Amino acid sequence: MSKTIIVTGGTDGIGKATVKALVAQGAAVTIVARNKAKADALAAELKHETPNAAVRFVQCDLFSRRAIDAAGAEILATHPRIDVLVNNAGGFFAKRDLTEDGVERTFALNHLAYAQLTALLLDRLKASGPARIVSVASGVHATGTLDFDDLMGARRYAGWNAYCNSKLANVCWTYALARRLEGTNVTANTLHPGFVASRFGHNNGGVTGLVMGLAQRFGAISEPEGAKTSVHLAASPEVEGVSGRYFTACKEVRSSSASRDEATQEKLWSVTEALLREAA
Repeated sequence: MSKTIIVTGGTDGIGKATVKALVAQGAAVTIVARNKAKADALAAELKHETPNAAVRFVQCDLFSRRAIDAAGAEILATHPRIDVLVNNAGGFFAKRDLTEDGVERTFALNHLAYAQLTALLLDRLKASGPARIVSVASGVHATGTLDFDDLMGARRYAGWNAYCNSKLANVCWTYALARRLEGTNVTANTLHPGFVASRFGHNNGGVTGLVMGLAQRFGAISEPEGAKTSVHLAASPEVEGVSGRYFTACKEVRSSSASRDEATQEKLWSVTEALLREAA
């Protein structure tokens, strides 16, 4: 039986490369993303390359809690089993702005969307076990901080700092999740994909977009290379049963000391749960 895998943000960048690699391995992949035209184009491309490719699309604005709830309900109604959830969607926003829910966009997309969709699908993952949750973080988590008095940069905001902080949140949250999954036959791991030549950050335009584009032209790895660790954690038998770990280049490595602080992990978990309850 092929694995059923959910990938958020699977229409661009390393998400798209992740989808293509998993489909090539025979997985049935559902893309959760906002842009249906991009999803349709990718599905057509995949079916041309692999005529029996099993690709679905669930439209979702991952900035919106209401939309994530609807997407979760659609996935549960159409997927009797889920073998893997890949939390991949993310972004960098130079200018501070709020979502329709009043949440700073970086924190909403890069962290809360991971937590909300995972919570919605968790019982189905447990029932499908052995199952896996893979969350894309970044090596820049090592420069992030979690200021619980100003998690969303209301007092002081810098786009790059907000991004690094959100990636630290990914790692801390994954470790807290893995503890809660002990004995369930579901694993949770996180990863650094590498510095990838993609369109990441280009949404900002101006000098910021130009700098990101130039940086990605020199020394960055390709999108397929950047997807390799996500694909490894989603599908490789080598990591069956491995949980609560951080990977780069398909190898387990030690994450930052701040990310390994259990008190910080638990505080983030509690704050995240409270924020999601507020939206319920």
